[in-house]
Amino acid sequence: MPEEVLKPAKYGPALKLYDFGPYRVDGAKGVLLRHGEPVPLPPKAFETLLRLLQERGQVVTKAELMAAVWPDTFVEENNLNQCVSVLRRALGNSPDGKPLVETIARRGYRFVGPVIERERESAPARSRLRAAWMVAGIAVVLGSAALLRRPSPAAPPIRSLAVLPFENLSGRPQEDYFAEGFTDTLTTSLARIGSLRVISRTSATRYKGSRLTVPAIARELGVDALVEGTVLREGNRVRVTAQLVRGDSDAHAWADSYEREMKDVLELQNDVARSIAREIQAKLTSEERAVLTAARPVDPEAYELYLKGRYFWNKRTRQTILKAAESFQRAIDRDPSYAVAYSGLADCYSSSGFSYDLASAAPVEAFGRAKAAAARALAIDDRLPDAHNSLGFIKLTYDWDFPGSEAEFKRALELDANLANAHHWYAHFLIATGRTGEALVESRRALELDPLNPILNTHLGWHYVMAHDYDRAIAQLLKTLDLDADYGLARWYLGLAYEQERRYAEAIEELKRADDLLQRHVAVEGDLAHVYAVSNDEPAARRLLDDLQETSRQRYVSPFEIALVYLGLRRNDEGFEWLERAYRERADLLVYLDDDARLDPVRGDRRFGDLLRRVGLPR
Repeated sequence: MPEEVLKPAKYGPALKLYDFGPYRVDGAKGVLLRHGEPVPLPPKAFETLLRLLQERGQVVTKAELMAAVWPDTFVEENNLNQCVSVLRRALGNSPDGKPLVETIARRGYRFVGPVIERERESAPARSRLRAAWMVAGIAVVLGSAALLRRPSPAAPPIRSLAVLPFENLSGRPQEDYFAEGFTDTLTTSLARIGSLRVISRTSATRYKGSRLTVPAIARELGVDALVEGTVLREGNRVRVTAQLVRGDSDAHAWADSYEREMKDVLELQNDVARSIAREIQAKLTSEERAVLTAARPVDPEAYELYLKGRYFWNKRTRQTILKAAESFQRAIDRDPSYAVAYSGLADCYSSSGFSYDLASAAPVEAFGRAKAAAARALAIDDRLPDAHNSLGFIKLTYDWDFPGSEAEFKRALELDANLANAHHWYAHFLIATGRTGEALVESRRALELDPLNPILNTHLGWHYVMAHDYDRAIAQLLKTLDLDADYGLARWYLGLAYEQERRYAEAIEELKRADDLLQRHVAVEGDLAHVYAVSNDEPAARRLLDDLQETSRQRYVSPFEIALVYLGLRRNDEGFEWLERAYRERADLLVYLDDDARLDPVRGDRRFGDLLRRVGLPR
């Protein structure tokens, strides 16, 4: 009998006994009993259990457990995950159906449930246990492997999951972008599996550093399982550990470790995605299988620059989008065939031209560059869903090519049905073209895929504003503000909804708050001036109008916003002059001419019908 099986555990309180339910743990002898009968456990699984019992009710981090159970040996996190899986199979669940060893996502484990700590029995009592102890030792040797292989009862299939933020193990916060970027790209790879619903990164990112358990997070996101793991980059190599944890039982369904050179990091990422797909028995189309097996070597520096670009892009401020564009361009300079970097650059340019985003550049400049970048991405790799989505948005808001726009959105969703932003922008197309019911389906689908994303929650409120359903718009936008009271876009659209309800004081208050939060946004100020105009505060409207015209000498201001103010002041001739200028500059919001209730007073004007015809909106 190997000495390791019989040696007592290493911890000071090991002479104690721990009773919970039908179980007793004897730390001195390293035995687990159930109703007095020995339960076979591998030695390391027993030591893991003992440490968790000693810290019962408290989170024991993975690092602490590995240091305690393997004090003189370097082991992968997968070894610990396997021990926990063995423990869960041996112990089963508590009476309420929850596992006794609870996973605290990305942190560690916690033993839950009542435990009675006892002093050891007297010597005669201990001698009576000797026979049981010897049987237990033999049973461990003969039975532990069987326990590892024992099939678990049939578990429900995994049809949905979320990838939680991978932990940066470098100890250098300045490398957080690398772990976040790997999380992002792994999410993207898994989302390409059409039979699997994958929650978008924005919602999953909110659980970074959370103390919630895996089942609690899974319930909130409405998924069957969670993927979590760690990333460590050392020199020119990257090591990743990943595990799949069931949301209903907290059981580890799969875990593995990977190590590659940086140039093969895309292959590593696809390996992880394929392993998860195999574990959950996901059905892959031939195109999905091809995507998950086609990974070319990548220049390590270009890859890092791309990850930095996505890191800055996800923060979505004027400054960070400029940094993102710079990072994507540097990645392209390093590797001119890097398709996803062109796609990222297209998104940055589109943001700078879209009135509901940065609104900092003229359409011809912003969308012209965005279109060129998206086209280049697709020339390199025409299976990039993000690039098709970007091109669909450009064809909608700048080209006014409505059939071409819909074709691009449909192709994006064919390639990645889980791409929340494609459902989001396709809903914009459907609103613009009068298909409000279909737009609502897409808006809700986007939110299902990214339920905690403030942009998508706000978008549903905007959808109701454009559909003239203002009660629902207000309810949805207030719900969004419960998630983030300082989310400027939600304040902005809430002001627009209040305006249509003629609750002008509330509309003005919300638009002022939005303008502060968005750091003086010219489109918000135009909308605020319009509210002043229709609420008969002409001096305030004129002041803001003068400010906008002065601002337009230093930076781009959409003529559409100035037109709205003149129309609100009932100076229709000047309003149509600015609408004509907006047409010449291809202002993006002209695609919503038939939906914007602020234009209702001039719909009977011949000039409005002519403008609608020239924009080419299908009705």
